[in-house]
Amino acid sequence: MFSSERLKGIDVFVCVADFGSFKAAAERMNLTASAVSKGIARLESRLGSRLFHRTTRSLSLTDAGVAFYRTCTGVLADLEEAELSLHAENTELRGRVRIGLPGAFGRLQALPVILQFAQEHGLLLPHISFSDRLIDPAEEGLDIVVRIGGSPLWPATLGHRFLGNEWHVFCASPEYLSKYGTPMTDRDLDHHQCIAYGWADGSVHPWSFSGSNPGEIERRVVPANLVVGDGEGLVIAVSAGCGIAQLPTWLIKRQLEEGTLVEVLPDRATDGQAINLVWPKGRERLAKVGALLEALAAGLEQIQTGQHQGCRPDMIVKL
Repeated sequence: MFSSERLKGIDVFVCVADFGSFKAAAERMNLTASAVSKGIARLESRLGSRLFHRTTRSLSLTDAGVAFYRTCTGVLADLEEAELSLHAENTELRGRVRIGLPGAFGRLQALPVILQFAQEHGLLLPHISFSDRLIDPAEEGLDIVVRIGGSPLWPATLGHRFLGNEWHVFCASPEYLSKYGTPMTDRDLDHHQCIAYGWADGSVHPWSFSGSNPGEIERRVVPANLVVGDGEGLVIAVSAGCGIAQLPTWLIKRQLEEGTLVEVLPDRATDGQAINLVWPKGRERLAKVGALLEALAAGLEQIQTGQHQGCRPDMIVKL
């Protein structure tokens, strides 16, 4: 049988987890720090589990706290959705929105859109995290995730909106090309210094080459002289003249325009990974989430394949 006791302290717990201290949570909730501390103590006693690691300098969630936090944020989100559905006339954009972004793409492309949107809606409280993992927003307690790549088969619990594909080009610095020459065919890459993306386990991401037939793509691992596990790190390496890299145009648009990087093998440029907005189904009915989804879709459309002057018109994907 349900007991109202189970709801006591949840809002205080989530607020402390969000703001990282009893004092900040107390100020946010108009309570005393002592009341917040006692509320957390009572909650931990009722649950029979520690929720926070406490030191004189820091406060962090335990493993049990992380699991409980995800459940609590889901419960609070459901309660918020239920309340808003009963007050459909309330269309004001306010409250917390949790957003998960991929690293480089998130910082360079999505974050400016979110910041602009937040400035236009002062009651909105974006909570933004960065990770290159393929995140399930429902499991992570997120309202919106910008995802690059991953399976095209979406579970029934998630909504998604396809924004288009990256456009991948081969590029090098003018200094490198002056010293080592310009490759004329993809097989010439065997005689050049190549910079690839890789992971800590030693695996290397294959390069993609457009084929002679429309839509045909060949993927293969090219022997690399340097492997870097970060997109912005790859840009630094190729700009320093360390070799040739394959990169998405959204990452090097400025460098290509300024001439600090030069595209090579333009006939072998090709589609990259898919870019999607993903969210737990039902969350889009919240005014703040639905409006931000629309803003992100409109803002991120600019980074689709059509932004690159070498892009073939038939490859452009519109919403």
